Amino acid sequence: MQIVSALFVENFELRQAPGPSTRIDITGAMFSMAAPSPVPVTIAPHLVALIFCPPGESGSGVFEVVFRKGIGDDDEQLARNVSPFTVEPGKFTYRLVKGDLEFAEYGQIIAHCRVGHGPWHLVPFTLLPPV
Repeated sequence: MQIVSALFVENFELRQAPGPSTRIDITGAMFSMAAPSPVPVTIAPHLVALIFCPPGESGSGVFEVVFRKGIGDDDEQLARNVSPFTVEPGKFTYRLVKGDLEFAEYGQIIAHCRVGHGPWHLVPFTLLPPV
């Protein structure tokens, strides 16, 4: 299985379309946001990942997200989420992760995402000073 896309979003909705097929409405895709108040502050951005299961695979997987202060495996871990899932081979599924992230200072965190023991897919998120 592989991650097709992963983004921080404000809203995510599925809807049926003729076919039958599914449409995904993603709004407010973001890589940064202004803090709601001065630091220290806790925010809970939504991370959505779209995952494809090729035909012939089992369809069972585990989605892991580790929020870190940098891109390296040794960088400080802020939060972690692990969720098992199933998907019909040849189809897509999604995982929605809401991380409670504590920021002591403004700056960037990186969501390290993977399926099983596959390669990490990195998604940056920057907290900016309040406006």
